[in-house]
Amino acid sequence: MDVQWDDLKIFLAVARAESLSGAGRILKVDPATVGRRIARLETDLGAPLFAKSPMGYALSDAGQRLMGHAVRVEQAVEGVAEEMAGRSGGMTGQIRIGAPDGAANFVLPQVCARIAEENPDLEVQIVALPRVFNLTRREADMVIAVSPPTAGRLSVQRITDYKLHLAASRRYLRAHPKITRLEDLRGHRVVGYIQDMIFDKELDYLREAGIERVNLASNSVSVQINWVRQGGGIGVVHDFSIPFVRGVVKLLPEAFSLTRSFYLVRHADDRRLERLNRFAAALVEGMRMEVARLEAET
Repeated sequence: MDVQWDDLKIFLAVARAESLSGAGRILKVDPATVGRRIARLETDLGAPLFAKSPMGYALSDAGQRLMGHAVRVEQAVEGVAEEMAGRSGGMTGQIRIGAPDGAANFVLPQVCARIAEENPDLEVQIVALPRVFNLTRREADMVIAVSPPTAGRLSVQRITDYKLHLAASRRYLRAHPKITRLEDLRGHRVVGYIQDMIFDKELDYLREAGIERVNLASNSVSVQINWVRQGGGIGVVHDFSIPFVRGVVKLLPEAFSLTRSFYLVRHADDRRLERLNRFAAALVEGMRMEVARLEAET
C-alpha cells in the first residue's frame, strides 16, 4: 500500500473543513477533484474514511485512526521545512490562533501585530469564535482558552490573569437611579451573555453578581461592550477592554470583582515544532505585557 503525502494532505483538509468545498478552498483545488482523490484513497485503504451526510463529512472509525498518522506526517514535513529554513532567521509561514472574542478583539491584534512586524514573512490568522476549538481536527495551531482542558493530548500553559468588573457609560448613569450597592442593580437594565450559549462556565459572570435576568444579551463580548458604551445598560466587562470604549467606567469595584485566566492550549505533538514554540513564547510574553498595560489604564 503506497499512501502519498499529497493524499494525506487532501484527507486532512476534508477532515478539518468537514466538506469537499471547504477543503477545495484550503487547497485551492476544485471540490470534484478533492472528492475523487478521497474516493481513491478510500479504495486504496479498503475502508470508508468519512460518513457523508447533509451536515457534511464526519470522520469514520477508520478516518479517526488515519487522522493521528496523517497529523504526525504533517508535523514531520513541517519539521523538515523548519530545519531547511534554518532556526536563526525570522519566523515564516502561517499560524492560526483560535480565541474567545474578548482576547481576539482587545489583546491579540496589537500583540500579533508586533510579532508580525518583527517577522515580515510570517502570516498570522486570528479566529474569533465564542466556542471551544478542536485542536485534534487542527481548527487552529493554538488556542487561547479561559479554562484549561482536561482531556486530549494537549499542552496547556497559563498565560496571565485578568480582571472583570461591572461597568456602565456615564450617559447611562446620569439618566438612571444612583447605584451604591449590588442590590441597586435590580432596577437597571443588564447587558450580558445569552445564557444557553455560554460555552464555558468561567463566562457565567452575572450569576456571581446575583443577576438572573439579562435585558440585552449577545454571545459576543464586542456586542456587549458596545451596548454598554451606547448606554444600553450595565454589564460585566474585561478591564482590558475599557481603554477602548470612551465614557465607560467601572462600578462598585470594591463590592464586585472577578479574576479569570487565559491559557495557551496546543496539541502535545506540536512541542517538537520550533517555529510554533518560538511563536508561542512571543505570544505569551506579549499577552502578559498587554493585559497588564491595559488594566493599568483603568
